[in-house]
Amino acid sequence: MSDEIRFAAEGGLATIELARPKALNALTLDMIRAMHPRLEAWDDDDAIKAVIIKGEGEKAFCAGGDVRAVYRSIVDDLGGKGPSELSQTFFLEEYRLNHTIHAFSKPYVAILDGVTMGGGVGLSVHGSHRIVTERLMFAMPETTIGLFPDVGGGWFLPRLPGAMGLYLALTGARLDAAGAVALGIASHYVPSARLEGLEAALATTISESDDGRSAINDVLGRFAEAPGADPMAEHRPLIDRCFSAASVEAILESLDRETASGSDFARETAATLRHKCPTSLKISFEQLRRGRDMSSLADVLAMEYRMSQHCMAGTEFFEGVRAILVDKDHAPKWQPNSLAGVTDSLVDQYFAAIPGREFSL
Repeated sequence: MSDEIRFAAEGGLATIELARPKALNALTLDMIRAMHPRLEAWDDDDAIKAVIIKGEGEKAFCAGGDVRAVYRSIVDDLGGKGPSELSQTFFLEEYRLNHTIHAFSKPYVAILDGVTMGGGVGLSVHGSHRIVTERLMFAMPETTIGLFPDVGGGWFLPRLPGAMGLYLALTGARLDAAGAVALGIASHYVPSARLEGLEAALATTISESDDGRSAINDVLGRFAEAPGADPMAEHRPLIDRCFSAASVEAILESLDRETASGSDFARETAATLRHKCPTSLKISFEQLRRGRDMSSLADVLAMEYRMSQHCMAGTEFFEGVRAILVDKDHAPKWQPNSLAGVTDSLVDQYFAAIPGREFSL
């Protein structure tokens, strides 16, 4: 077993603990490969009634996939001439794991205590129960690094209320516990001080019950609390107006009109968008537009795998990771460097099939 992830099973309750606290429990390929067969085995094991997944430490559930490792596998190991084996397999196996969580037939309880971004969202949002604490910091920040909100973002984001999914996808805005509960991203709020008691109660109740789902709901009924007021609530009408526009350019025009009418939130949001990768903004917009009409998560993940591989063959992901995570100069040089330069034909290329490299379950 990898020392990056721990497994346990007792009394009908299986537990997964992500164990890279110094890396904010970022998800590696080894962790994916350890977790996937365990979940499949537990799904078939009548003795297992429910699964809990959590992160070690108090800072993070999971800060995302290990994109720096993917970056290094091409830039350092191959001199920038990819794709590398890791860039092909990481996204494929991660997305397969996301689908396994989505299709898991038993309660899957994710405890989101701390930073939860990107790949960490994929490990949690597709499960049946998503518990958040006051330490939650939830975000899909991929447009900052030349990528797009993957791990099924094209499935769950366009199904959030109003235009909030597109707002989160394009801006990478952060949600606290109240915001996550209000949107249905989280199913329950439990203060971090009560987590130890919650886990003990789950273990006891599940071991004494024939029905893991009713046992979990009973325990959460005793431990869950109201998270307080959603700080995003006051901005939702403006977000719905602006992010319902027909293009990224039209969203910015709408935000600029709201700014001219005195909205500081619109001004800040527009400034945020203008610092994101132009290509990422446009392909993410199209991803959510297409994903909204797809009938299954598997179809969305197939689309996103194509997108991931086109990103690996391009320049923007590598420039974004360099600027934000490697050199940390926070001054990426995007190509194209404007929305006008990201043509419809360029966007379409990110959704094209790649012969011999398609997503499958």
